[in-house]
Amino acid sequence: MIKKVLVANRGEIAVRVMRTCRELGIQSVAVYSDADRNSMHVRFADQAYHIGPSPSNESYLVIDKIIKAAKKSKADAIHPGYGFLSENAEFSDRCKKEGIIFIGPSSYSISNMGDKITARRTITKAGVPVVPGTTDPLTSEDDALKVVKEIGLPVMIKASAGGGGKGMRLVKNNEDIIPSMRAAKSEAKSAFGDDTVYVEKYIESPHHIEFQILADRHGNVIHLFERECSVQRRHQKVIEETPSPLMNPKIREEMGKHAVEVAKAAKYEGAGTIEFIVDDNLNYYFLEMNTRLQVEHPITERVVGIDLVREQINIANGLKLTYKQDEFSQNGHAIECRIYAEDPDNNFLPSPGLIQHITEPLGFGVRHDGYVYEGYEIPIYYDPLISKLIVWGKTRQEAIDRMKRALFAYKITGVKTSIKFLEKIMNTPDFVNGNYNTHFIQNNKNFLEAIEKCQGDCKAMAIIAAFALQSSSAKYSIGKKYERLEIM
Repeated sequence: MIKKVLVANRGEIAVRVMRTCRELGIQSVAVYSDADRNSMHVRFADQAYHIGPSPSNESYLVIDKIIKAAKKSKADAIHPGYGFLSENAEFSDRCKKEGIIFIGPSSYSISNMGDKITARRTITKAGVPVVPGTTDPLTSEDDALKVVKEIGLPVMIKASAGGGGKGMRLVKNNEDIIPSMRAAKSEAKSAFGDDTVYVEKYIESPHHIEFQILADRHGNVIHLFERECSVQRRHQKVIEETPSPLMNPKIREEMGKHAVEVAKAAKYEGAGTIEFIVDDNLNYYFLEMNTRLQVEHPITERVVGIDLVREQINIANGLKLTYKQDEFSQNGHAIECRIYAEDPDNNFLPSPGLIQHITEPLGFGVRHDGYVYEGYEIPIYYDPLISKLIVWGKTRQEAIDRMKRALFAYKITGVKTSIKFLEKIMNTPDFVNGNYNTHFIQNNKNFLEAIEKCQGDCKAMAIIAAFALQSSSAKYSIGKKYERLEIM
């Protein structure tokens, strides 16, 4: 059985994994770069090992350094979190060769599902509906013109090795086919070292729905229902909720069964996510599989009532799932907001810097997965995610009201954050009514970018602040005066 886990990650996900390890009586090991020497996950772990300079390609992405730290600490398992090496087949395989348990799927599953073209072929054979498109890579620009003509515009040109919105281009006009293909290939090469791209039919008014699955080594697979992830900016998720306001019991059951079939076709083990695109008529298509824990996993934990990291560790220990599909139901409603160190008023540019003050939201139904603290300096080298704010309510409306309260109570100074932008989303009629898709932010741009007028309370605070500043300056001047008198 696993006794010590090295967490090959940083920030909030590293802390989150370590919390479960502590509950299970398992020791945790942190790894850190120069920039993360004072990070919370280093303080929280039982042991910590320095693995190199700040850039991730010189530290968190270097397999040899992670393995060396695991051996030095005598960790018998590695949890990859998400991002970095979490979906790296070579890393999974290397752990196995070194006699270290990889808390995640096999290299076979990662490779098959990580390559989008291979995944489409595998899922098509399993009888799961996929978005109309190619199951072979585009070989030339002439090939692209021919394929797009057959499928029909609009289409998405997508990187086979892609993720996170990289290497994707929406094509609506014939004259954009070749430039979009070139741009997608260039971006894919830069981001993933692989410029292979393919074409999918673009689904109008798409909804992004994903199903959480768990699979053990004994062939048992269950799903833990869906998450609605359609509030996105630049193909990156901003807010997630469960249950989805789009779904009905019949479609939920059908999609859940297909999610399980995908996991079985991939010979999967561990926690994973099956992503679907759903149109306004509830036609759904397999999009991709994420062979790791998702950022938004806490909302599933909240409505289903199990710890997914605990389940990952149990599966890695070779244990059978102790749950059956019919034992689960969705209890209440949960919403997650991703809090970023970004400036919404300046095209969401990252806002690294020193945290001067932080007040975390508390109270019934509120969970906060974060890693920053007062005096901590957010580095420039990594994703600007500060934390995840999760709320639960008996109903969707209660969850929205609770999130509004929690966001109002969440105060961070020293850096720009997305908190105010998220508050606006919670008040947007389309979101409140559950009537939205992946075009939500674009469709509500005017509402979300509107500048709030300063009301009476705002003016009063400005007057108080000005008075306090003036008083402080006066005291400083008087102090200096007496100081000079004493010196004389």
